[in-house]
Amino acid sequence: MASISGLSSGLDTATIINQLMQLEAAPQTRLKTRVTSEQSTISTLQTLNTKTALLAGKADALAKPAAWDVVKAVSSHSAVSISATAGAGKVNLTATVTGVAVAHQLGFAQAVGATDQVTGGSTVVRLDRFDGSPVEIDSGDGTLTGLVAAINSSTNDTGLRASTVKVDDQTYRLIVESTATGTESDFDLTAQDGSPLLGGTTVRAGTDASIDFGVGVTATSASNTFTDVLPGVTLTLGAAATVGTVTTLSVERDTSSISASVKGLVDSLNALLGDIDAQSAYNSSTNKAGALTGNSTVRSLRAELLDAVYPADGSSMAALGIQVTRQGKLEFDAATFAQAYAADPVGVTEQFTTTGDGFAARVGAVAGGASDSTDGTLSTAISGRQSGVKRMETSIEEWDRRLELRRITLERTFTSLETALNQMTSQSSWLSSQLSSLSGTTA
Repeated sequence: MASISGLSSGLDTATIINQLMQLEAAPQTRLKTRVTSEQSTISTLQTLNTKTALLAGKADALAKPAAWDVVKAVSSHSAVSISATAGAGKVNLTATVTGVAVAHQLGFAQAVGATDQVTGGSTVVRLDRFDGSPVEIDSGDGTLTGLVAAINSSTNDTGLRASTVKVDDQTYRLIVESTATGTESDFDLTAQDGSPLLGGTTVRAGTDASIDFGVGVTATSASNTFTDVLPGVTLTLGAAATVGTVTTLSVERDTSSISASVKGLVDSLNALLGDIDAQSAYNSSTNKAGALTGNSTVRSLRAELLDAVYPADGSSMAALGIQVTRQGKLEFDAATFAQAYAADPVGVTEQFTTTGDGFAARVGAVAGGASDSTDGTLSTAISGRQSGVKRMETSIEEWDRRLELRRITLERTFTSLETALNQMTSQSSWLSSQLSSLSGTTA
């Protein structure tokens, strides 16, 4: 509506209305401040919930007995590598390489030009793997280049690899080898009629790899990899492996890896406790409370996480290297843990896993119970606050409509006041002029 601020009264009615509206809007302003505060708390809770869920995942992983079935495989010689899967038994052996797997290879005697005809009276050559089913390969044009391309073509799927060696400026010799290794990789390559190609061949027969473990035990493999040569153990001969290479092989429990996993869980738990403390603290110098100060859900979570350190029988984890400090955090002693684990690996495993309702299992249960997306205590607290924020936002919208009507009412009231004052001023001026004129007539 049109403003006639101070037209007759001389008052700044627009400012007065704005000030009155500020007073009227005070409840809405308080609501907006509360919404901002609640949203900040929700954000803090969501961050805490995410970290709690991560802790639950780490604890649940360590609570599985399989996570403790970790082994370390070591070879004393770099030319022989060893790997072991979880559950592999303890091993301590000396192995001697008695054979290295190589592919069957043919070197052709005659040197020819790249475009020379090499396949005899036909463009087709014969591949014989001695299994009673020879394969014919069409080289296309019968040249050396065409033959190499046909052998290497993925379409022909020969299982061979052909290459040429340049022996002088214009001639080449052909080498063909199997892509597989071992004694069963043997083959022959001839003209279609069975006659020799390129003057015949020099043969390097394919061989199997073999390892002697002593005491009359030898293992062989068509490749340089011995898969499950022992239960869960695989050996691989590298390029530097030669006949006579001796190595010591060992497989044992990987205590250092398990200790690192336990330390990782303790560190994650301490980090979460630290976050809770930081968000729940009261700064006396600034008189400012943390976003979660006084929050009973968070306070209970902290207490339950610390309680998870203690087994149901009320004993302590100190003998396993885990203790609660005076500051309400956990302390992990790797040396104490390693000593306990070496003495009784099965018993220590049970004190951490689901098998014996162990430490990791208890932490996982507490953290999971708080962060579960459906009924976790943190998740429920977050959803409850989010619902409260929605209700307050609805109230703020209602206040917007209410305040808009109130402003309209105030503007109408002050406009009516200015109009009335203007009319009174006009009447006063008219009366004054009439009185003036009457006074002049009398004189």
